[in-house]
Amino acid sequence: MLGNQRNAISAYRKVGLDVAVEASDPHGLILLLFSGAQAAIGTARLAMQQHQIATKGESISKVIDIISNGLKASLDLEKGGELAIRLEALYDYMVLRLLNANTKNDLKALEEVSGLLEEIHSAWRGIAPEQQAVA
Repeated sequence: MLGNQRNAISAYRKVGLDVAVEASDPHGLILLLFSGAQAAIGTARLAMQQHQIATKGESISKVIDIISNGLKASLDLEKGGELAIRLEALYDYMVLRLLNANTKNDLKALEEVSGLLEEIHSAWRGIAPEQQAVA
């Protein structure tokens, strides 16, 4: 019975995320990527503390995927100028720190990436889509 309940909760969350993605504008999608990365870091942190190697690895891989194939891939290096170039370098740095966190069980590296992501996420939350259109 507990397994069925977990499957139902998982399915509900997936449907909720699918709806959020479909209803979001590009700004909202970036916010969802940051939230997903932070959630995966939280899972990795817990797994690291509980010595759950597979879960830790899967969660860190998810964060790397979000950063590389979501956040970094969304950068427009031509229109974004210096800021986009610096964000690209920062995202590359985060991926290296995450790889280090995974191979060496380095909780500090995981926390560092979490803090960096939160700083950028906070800035994105402060930018309303209307302000982006003006810029």
